[in-house]
Parts: sequence; structure tokens; C-alpha cells
Amino acid sequence: MSKILKEALSNFSDRIEDSIKTKKNILVTTHIDCDGLTSGSIITKALIRAGAKCTVRTTNEFNHSLIEKMQKETRDLHIITDLGGGFGKELNEKLGDNWLILDHHEIPDDEIDNNKIINAWKFGFDGGSEICAGGMTYLAAVELQKENKDLSTLAIISALGDRQDQGEKKSFTGKMLEIVKTAQNLGLVEIDLDLLLVGRETRPLPDALAFTSQPFIEGLTWNRSACLSILNSAGIKVKEGARWRVTADLDQDEKRSIIENITKFAQGKNATQIMNDMIGYTYTFPREDKRSFLRDGREFSTMLNSCGRIGRSGVGIAICMGDRNKMLQEGENILAEYRGMIRNYMNAISNERWRINNSENYVMVNGEGLVPETMTGTVTSLIAGSPKNSGKIVILRTDGEEGTIKFSSRKSSDCKSSVNLSQLMRVGAERFDGIGGGHNAAAGAKITKDKLDEFLDYIEENVTKL
Repeated sequence: MSKILKEALSNFSDRIEDSIKTKKNILVTTHIDCDGLTSGSIITKALIRAGAKCTVRTTNEFNHSLIEKMQKETRDLHIITDLGGGFGKELNEKLGDNWLILDHHEIPDDEIDNNKIINAWKFGFDGGSEICAGGMTYLAAVELQKENKDLSTLAIISALGDRQDQGEKKSFTGKMLEIVKTAQNLGLVEIDLDLLLVGRETRPLPDALAFTSQPFIEGLTWNRSACLSILNSAGIKVKEGARWRVTADLDQDEKRSIIENITKFAQGKNATQIMNDMIGYTYTFPREDKRSFLRDGREFSTMLNSCGRIGRSGVGIAICMGDRNKMLQEGENILAEYRGMIRNYMNAISNERWRINNSENYVMVNGEGLVPETMTGTVTSLIAGSPKNSGKIVILRTDGEEGTIKFSSRKSSDCKSSVNLSQLMRVGAERFDGIGGGHNAAAGAKITKDKLDEFLDYIEENVTKL
């Protein structure tokens, strides 16, 4: 760990210890997505273990109104996770020294020297691929108490939720790799090279194959009956008595047979790529029950995303904090509802062709009147994962609250564009009195409706610039 990072984490720990000694009230504010829920839970759990008086809450976005609300609240210290980039000056003005940020999104140059901001980019980490907010809060938690290394599992889930498994065969790189190894050494996670299908522990095999969209397999993805036919052709027993088998039930020969039959089905020039994409590292938590959606890291992360996206963040926080009773059943129901919603949105976008404007280098999608503001990132990622959008930037817009328009942008896996989406969205939004930011390959923005045409012109003019 670098000296400058060690010093920043030590200062954070000192602030927390002082707050505990003086019995100050701490409020944790975090984002609603998987990385937000896990990072908020990691630091809240660490604070509680240390004896702090604290509360955690979630928000869809960080804005001026929220800062004004924080200013009026009777809290002694605000800890902000997975949010707050670009608001350092205003936080100083409204909250004085009573705030700290733990984050990984790109920040403007004038925040680099602000010692209340502990951000991945300040310490030489790529916040888009090497560590997420969950990872940053984990480092802070361990600095507070070494016993908090068991929270490394939540950091892994956060990174999976933010798709930071960008190394070879879906491995981790950078600082996240160190955190993963810590969890592995503690026996908290098992890492295997395996078949990558969604819902490894819970979804019936035909569903697991049908709803695996990365890689996208024309004729199979979203087509359950075709997937069932492929499994039968591969000689796979899909049921044991009345119970559907799941991916985790398969032996090596069965997995090999599935891949071979899918490769034959795909044929063409992308068959080899599909085969390679279907094999990667899986992250299993052995202390969770078998056939539980919490046992597989990617499924756990999807569940947390679903909680936040449909307004049930509290359920996700409770599960992260350790609730395995009533909240577990709630989480399962939410996950099922979330998956159904996604299918409906994707079908509607596919059928209503007027919503899609295809250009050579980018795709503009109009989700107004269809996609909720909280679901833009999920839907944009799925559209970017489609083979027909390979190599392009996908930008989706939809209705936001109080007369605003929300934008979400993603680079497809094969996109070679050097355009930094974080800068594109942040600079453009600020030009039209909005807010924006994120990462090089994934970012968002929000503007008022009256600026829509101007903002669209700005995007079209700048999205293809090298």
C-alpha cells in the first residue's frame, strides 16, 4: 500500500475514532446500486463494530438539494460512499469539515488535493477497473479494525456488480485482486474456472442459458425453448425428479457437452469467441447455503442491484448486514420481479423500432415513457452487450424527476473509441446546468428537459471525437 494511501486511511480512522470517543452521530449516505449498497454496508458494519452511533441511507443521485438537506440535519459527521464526486467545493461550503467521501468515480482536478475525499484515482488506481467504492470502503474498514477483513466478501460482490472482473477469463486486476486473495486465504470465497451462466445456484438450466446475455447468442439468448432443445441434444438431464437442475449441479463432462453443442449451434466466425466467453472465473461463497442466490457472487450482486433499482434498497442493506431470515425471502421475490421488468423493457425496445437511432459509431436509445430512471444503467448495459451493437457507444435517455432527462452511456466490449464517457457526460451536463460523470466506459448525466435538444447536439458532436 502506498504511503499516501496509508496516510489518507489513517486520517480517516482517526476521524472515526474521535467521533466515537465524543459520541458523535454519523450518517452514511450511499448509492442504490450494488456497489453503493455494499460500500454503504461495509462502512456501516465497521462503524457499528467499532462502537459508533451511525445510520445508513440510500439515494438515487447526489445533488445540490441533498447537500442542503444534509446541512439541515442534526448529524455530526457525514460519510458518503459511491457518490459525491464533483461536489467537494459545495460540501466544504455547506458542511465545513463534517464530511468524508469514499469513492472510485473520476473526479475533477480541483478535488485531488482535498483530504476529505478518499478516491481511487488519487492513489493511482483505475476506479473503472481496478477497485470500486466497495473496495475503497473495505480498505478504510480494515484500517479501522483488522478484524474487518471478513468484509472482503462484500467488496468482491461490489466489484462484480460494477463489472470490474475485466481481467483474463473474468478475473480481477489491480487492488481488487489483492482483496480477492485476502478473502480466498480466509476461506470466504472459492474461485473456479467454470461455465458462466446466470443464476448458477438457483435458475433451472434452460432459464440459466436463455437469460445469459453475455455472450449474446443469436437464436438462444432470450429463447427458452431453443435452450431446452440444445440441452436435450447435449444429453443433459435437466431434472432430478421434480426438481430442475441448476448450473452448479453439472459435472465437467456435462459442461463440456453443453459448450460443444452451443458451438455447433452458433457456427460462423464468432463461435470460437462465444465458446471462450462462456468459460471464466466464478466466485462462490461456501458459507452461504447451496442453491441460495447469495452463494454465487454474480447472482448476489444482481439481487442487490434489483433491490436498489425497484426502490427496495433497505432489503439489500439488511442482507449485506447479515439478515438471513425474512429479508432473504424478500430479496428472492425482488430479484424475480426485477428480471421480469428487464425482459419487458428489452422486448419493448426491440419491438418499438422508433426508439433506436443507429449511427456508425454510436446508438441512441429513447427510453422515455418506458424505462424508469433507476433502470437506465441496467438496460443500457444489456443493449451494449448485443452483438449488433459491437464496437459502438450506447446512449440511452429517459424521463427523470421534476422535469429532467436522465442519460446513461456504455461502451460495448469491442468499442475502440478513445472518448472518455465520464468527461463527455460531466462536461456536457455542466455546460447545460446539469450534473454528470462516472467512468471512461460507463457514465451518466441529468439535465432539464428544456436543454434536451442542445444536449443531444452536444453529444452527437463530441461522441465520435478522438
